[in-house]
Amino acid sequence: MGATPPLSPLAPAAFPDLPTIGGVNFATTSAGVRYQGRTDVMLVTLAPGTAIAGAFTRSATRSAAVLDCQAKIGGDPTEGAAIIVNSGNANAFTGSVGDKSVEAVTGAVAERLGVPTARVFSSSTGVIGEPLPHQRIIDSIDTLKGALSPDGISGAARAIMTTDTFPKGSSETVMIDGQAVHIAGIAKGSGMIAPDMATMLVYIFTDAAIDQAILQSTVTALNRTTFNCITVDSDTSTSDTLLVAATGASGIRVTENNIGFMEGLRRVMLDLAHQVVRDGEGATKFVEISVTGAASDAEAHVHAKAIANSPLIKTAIAGEDPNWGRVVMAVGKSGARADRDTLSIWFGEMLVAKDGWVSPEYDEEGAAAYMKNQDIEIHVDLGLGGGTATVWTCDLTHGYIDINADYRS
Repeated sequence: MGATPPLSPLAPAAFPDLPTIGGVNFATTSAGVRYQGRTDVMLVTLAPGTAIAGAFTRSATRSAAVLDCQAKIGGDPTEGAAIIVNSGNANAFTGSVGDKSVEAVTGAVAERLGVPTARVFSSSTGVIGEPLPHQRIIDSIDTLKGALSPDGISGAARAIMTTDTFPKGSSETVMIDGQAVHIAGIAKGSGMIAPDMATMLVYIFTDAAIDQAILQSTVTALNRTTFNCITVDSDTSTSDTLLVAATGASGIRVTENNIGFMEGLRRVMLDLAHQVVRDGEGATKFVEISVTGAASDAEAHVHAKAIANSPLIKTAIAGEDPNWGRVVMAVGKSGARADRDTLSIWFGEMLVAKDGWVSPEYDEEGAAAYMKNQDIEIHVDLGLGGGTATVWTCDLTHGYIDINADYRS
């Protein structure tokens, strides 16, 4: 974590130009949580009336900050709210000491900003098992308060990075009754990514006016096909947090099942999820795995994740080897229903296996050439039913070992 890792070859050309969201202000600072001279704390303030929804890791060892956020979601939105995030230390597996750190930080933010403690949400990301030096964060609050700006979202995206090689942002504008509603989000994540809810840390903001219950049900539904469909290394973080805040500053009310708003939010969530995969530790390939013909959607997802998480498949992709036999292996071991004699596999548009046997059309040279692409698609049809799923992952290279062997140094 000490040295800046080289930029991912899958990184976007630049951080996007995100719109200002009414009712949201950002500030960042260097508090020295783990390293000196690195921006490592961000503060977000939210206007009174902001509805906040969330999704969180289902890890049995989730952090104190996650537990605190879970307890606060769905509270009275009348007064203002705040989000404070630090990088460098996850404050996870720190027992009652971690709980006291969360209480101290959120309490101090509440006092300095004049908002209820029940409306202060915190997140921490970084090394697990070390006490959070929370006084350093508390000592930075006045500096953060003085620096708050509606234009600070790009700095916020950088402040929450750990092994990330680039800050992640996304936005959409949707029209509702002829008026524009803006959505903008940031994320961090690079390793320990096999979300059982979201990615490591994600914060999305909109100026739409929406009831908390409707926002929560929307976020929960969209999460299933976005953040819960990515994996870098099959490891679920203790700190995964997704918070979505709707300030209502536009005055445009979103009602239940508004397709335009849901689609705009879905695109932001999926774009951020894809960026996390494209920044996978050591990644050189972005891989889409789609499964059709499963006995159910749930079983299709099991098969897709088995393929995406297989070290043999991920290293074959890194080595640009079209070893479709490893896909057969992953389907067979997944635990979901499969039939050897109805299984077909494609690499891109190339049919490599059909009905339980190598395809007569299979071209080894063509398949090897396809594997040189940065973006790879693997499609499996099980021939059993109507179940479908799509999962996104990356390859597994020696760079992953290098990053994680030095993570605590």
